[in-house]
Amino acid sequence: QVQLVESGGGSVQSGGSLRLSCEALRYTRRDYCMVWFRQAPGKKREAVAAMDTDADKSIADSVKGRFTISLDKTKNTLYLQMNNLKAEDTAMYYCAVRYGWLLVDWRNPSEYDHWGQGIQVSVSS
Repeated sequence: QVQLVESGGGSVQSGGSLRLSCEALRYTRRDYCMVWFRQAPGKKREAVAAMDTDADKSIADSVKGRFTISLDKTKNTLYLQMNNLKAEDTAMYYCAVRYGWLLVDWRNPSEYDHWGQGIQVSVSS
């Protein structure tokens, strides 16, 4: 079955950078959209950025200018380059995938069919 495997998380100081990766194993759809969500303790899951195989992308205002999303279709792998990290970026980061294009409602978790286990990002001030 489909499996999403995240990597690249860890602990950094404020102002540092990390690059998250998410590989969608055994995902055979040609047209799809992948997304990054994050959830901090005691807070709701928040959509961070999404991108589809047609290269359409969306990114949350809270990370715009600091985070960049990219997708390697040949590897079914989604990336999130996170620069100038802040303490408020500390959270568990999850990737997810859905069949089809990027939706207007891309921030809705229920739109996605498969989820990764999550990976921790911790930023110390």
